[in-house]
Amino acid sequence: MSFLFYEAERSGHLPADQRVTPWRWDSALDDGADVGLDLTGGYYDAGDHVKFGFPMAVTATMLAWGMIDFSQGYEAAGQLEYGRAAVKWATDYFLRAHTGEYELYGQVGEGLVDHEYWGRPEDMQMPRPSWKIDRDHPGSDLACETAAALAAASILFQDVDPAYSAEMLEVAIELYDFGDGYRLEYQFSISDATDFYTSSGYGDELLWGALWLYRATGDALYLTKAQEAWDEFDLGVVPEEFSWNEKRAGAYALGSLLDSTNPMYETALKEFLRHIQEDKPYTPDGLVFIDMWGANRHAANVAFLALWAAKYGDQDEAEAQRQWAASQMNYILGDAGHSFVVGFGLDPPQRPHHRGSSCPIPPDSCTKDNWGQSQPGPNPHILYGGLVGGPDEEGVWVDDRYDYVHNEVACDYNAAFSGALAAMIENN
Repeated sequence: MSFLFYEAERSGHLPADQRVTPWRWDSALDDGADVGLDLTGGYYDAGDHVKFGFPMAVTATMLAWGMIDFSQGYEAAGQLEYGRAAVKWATDYFLRAHTGEYELYGQVGEGLVDHEYWGRPEDMQMPRPSWKIDRDHPGSDLACETAAALAAASILFQDVDPAYSAEMLEVAIELYDFGDGYRLEYQFSISDATDFYTSSGYGDELLWGALWLYRATGDALYLTKAQEAWDEFDLGVVPEEFSWNEKRAGAYALGSLLDSTNPMYETALKEFLRHIQEDKPYTPDGLVFIDMWGANRHAANVAFLALWAAKYGDQDEAEAQRQWAASQMNYILGDAGHSFVVGFGLDPPQRPHHRGSSCPIPPDSCTKDNWGQSQPGPNPHILYGGLVGGPDEEGVWVDDRYDYVHNEVACDYNAAFSGALAAMIENN
């Protein structure tokens, strides 16, 4: 179901094997026309229709990571082929958006204008400007995260499509060099992203991207780059989350696997997991509460790392990590008294904050009288697999389409969540 959700988020010309029908079809086929380029494809970010490159790249990195390190779980579920297709829908777009050695288009669509429109992506009429980074307007975090995504995907596709894998790795190397050589937070170059996905800094992406490139190439240069980023940006200070904006904890895990003679990574990973599990508050019914925005997403992200540590880290702590992660995932899947995954389990969400699934089949209008957003019933189309934001700190959650804090879905919400599900299958 998680990969059905990604199919529902696809932009561009949909393939013949598209499973989400009949309410999704071709859309945004003119993306990039304002700059004379083909920037079609990729994913709509959430319940809206902007293509934000930064969280899309994080999504691709995390999906690929899960399929690399929990491949047995994906294979047992029969989802590895669908998973690769989900990653490739993003990476094809990144390759298209990389229009020069020092040029990457990182957003299509204007946030506030897009958010004024509640309707089908297929019916959009508003301008969709294209935004890029280049040497004069750099974006180290965006470039290095996209490099991480392409490097991880190059590993995922190495055996099934060597030529595609090599192409992605070549671009990943170019993008990392770009991000490292021309340093700036990307929102200073793509100003429209500021209100939606402001980066808190690019040091963690320099570390994260270097580790993924080392894993993909075996070139020790990238271990040196990782150490330089760690030292320059003091990245051993344990963060408060693992998210689209904060990669340190993921880098701790990856570094502990790739540079096992260097204890700093494993030590930091253990402290991060301890800090989240022991110091953070929990809802009354047991969800670790890291942030009100996408509380389920944050819990699933850390559950992924706990399950990863249980498989690849200190085996003395493995069972405790598995049990903690299972408690978080099972909460999301129904232990709270209802599921938080659309179309799955007991009493799942029926009104996710998601434009496309809220609209009726044409010719009925979605925009007249704001029908799609305001009508009180369930969304006409089930957004299978979408993980909604989740409860507040008191454990309260209401299935309310207007409440985007607790009911919106997003591509990054399902990314580590998917890998954690595969890890749980392996454990069973």
